[in-house]
Amino acid sequence: MDLIKLQNINVSYDKKTNILENLNLNIKKGELVSLLGPSGCGKTTTLRVVAGFIEPTAGHFYLGDKDYTKIPVHNRNFGLVFQSYALFPHLTVEENVAFGLKMKKVAKEEIKKKVSEMLEVVDMSHLAKRYPKELSGGQRQRVAIARALVIEPSLLLLDEPLSNLDAKLRLKMRVEIRKLQQKLGITTLFVTHDQEECFSISDKVAVLNKGVIEQFDTPENIYSNPATEFVARFVGFENFIDLKKTSKNSYSSENNIEFKVDRAKDKDIVKATIRPDDIKIVDEDSENTIDGTVEIRTFLGKAYQYDVKTSIGNLIVNSENSVVYEKGNKVKLQLPSNKIVVL
Repeated sequence: MDLIKLQNINVSYDKKTNILENLNLNIKKGELVSLLGPSGCGKTTTLRVVAGFIEPTAGHFYLGDKDYTKIPVHNRNFGLVFQSYALFPHLTVEENVAFGLKMKKVAKEEIKKKVSEMLEVVDMSHLAKRYPKELSGGQRQRVAIARALVIEPSLLLLDEPLSNLDAKLRLKMRVEIRKLQQKLGITTLFVTHDQEECFSISDKVAVLNKGVIEQFDTPENIYSNPATEFVARFVGFENFIDLKKTSKNSYSSENNIEFKVDRAKDKDIVKATIRPDDIKIVDEDSENTIDGTVEIRTFLGKAYQYDVKTSIGNLIVNSENSVVYEKGNKVKLQLPSNKIVVL
């Protein structure tokens, strides 16, 4: 069952340029969906439309069967966690967590009970009397999450919640957020520009580009089968080849080099892509093999990356350290048919 429906949403700040353009997105109850994309793509604007901070210039936002498009923020009962945590410095941990309940005029005993339970959930009970300045970044983030969840929101909104943490703590906190979200079964919208972070915790991902969702799918499908060149580049594909269809599963380049492809598309002219890790350096000619010359070698630690000049253009290839190739070396590259993605 879809809990969230964004239908034909447009947002324009100057009535000339759309930040969001005819955006449609459905999220099922209990799902964690991430909005992924570069700065300025519209992901935070989308979250702000859902939160109620921005009213769209066109379109509707539904929560269940109810139209929430014009409902003010304070009547939405959504949990919000921001990049800056936004904790009150003069309040203790338990007072920060209790704030939303006090605004709702919940009885004192009920507030005490709910706050105690929520601090237990986020493992912050032992720090209940401390102030934000006495906490680490990860602890402050847990308090912000507890404050958002204690009001029992119908929806949890997370806007770049881990971007102020160091790399090690980010890894730990994203696992904790996922555990907590699954434990409570709360529908969550998560905004990030970090692909690894997004893929590790999401049920579904919407990749945005200039206010348009280019692909909405599972992390696994987006990673292995991107729908567009933008999505492919964003998730790590670096080699792109223009091809023309010659038969059901065969394509040829402009200089008539033939490539077999497992996942063909019903189009005559296509752009295909393959990851640097998926190109093999081989000793003999076989299916989808092309000759090349090493132009640049870069050390990556576990592997070397080679920029190889070929008749279909330069290809980026990652290869293990067992054999090292020098600039000017002649190599044979194989592009496995099951690793070529036709866009």
